[in-house]
Amino acid sequence: MTALRLVTVTGEALRPHLADVARLRIAVFREWPYLYDGDAVYEERYLARYAAAPGAAVVLAFDGKRVVGASTCLPLVEEGDTVKAPFLAAGWDVGRVFYFGESVLLPAYRGRGAGVGFFTAREAHARRFPGIDTAAFCAVARDPADPRKPAAYVPLDAFWRKRGYTPSPELACTMRWKEIGGSEEMPHRLTFWLKPLSPEAA
Repeated sequence: MTALRLVTVTGEALRPHLADVARLRIAVFREWPYLYDGDAVYEERYLARYAAAPGAAVVLAFDGKRVVGASTCLPLVEEGDTVKAPFLAAGWDVGRVFYFGESVLLPAYRGRGAGVGFFTAREAHARRFPGIDTAAFCAVARDPADPRKPAAYVPLDAFWRKRGYTPSPELACTMRWKEIGGSEEMPHRLTFWLKPLSPEAA
């Protein structure tokens, strides 16, 4: 089994890959816990900001020439108000924070190190920016008793903690999306995980 090749892509070089990343988001986020009923047109429009934002990057996972995974990041100051708001309300300087967005990987390629590689590559990218000392991402908060949760589902909390992230439930935002089987967008609460970043960190 060959290792996946991870490549960090920025700026206009991202545009040829946006359709691939959109496809991955739609496929992977249909799974629990997101249950997202995605739309390709919206996805490509949403992802185009990563090509336009000066500090943004997308880490692409390749199997040969095929994109099978992707992981996004950008300075929090370049994110939308929904994501910035909880940090501002808590008195944070958002210029200190790098926001890690989605990580999506096709099921057949999981367990081969891409998840660790995504975090390593994004942290390395974030450390290139003066004044950044914190990495942050958010995850949807679901009721553990939700009957839609697959019996074999294993939360990623332990994986995230092993990467050095800790939950900060006081920081939370609300995003809206249409769930599979739904007719309209619904609000979903997402809570943040944080990790201190320093130039010397491994």
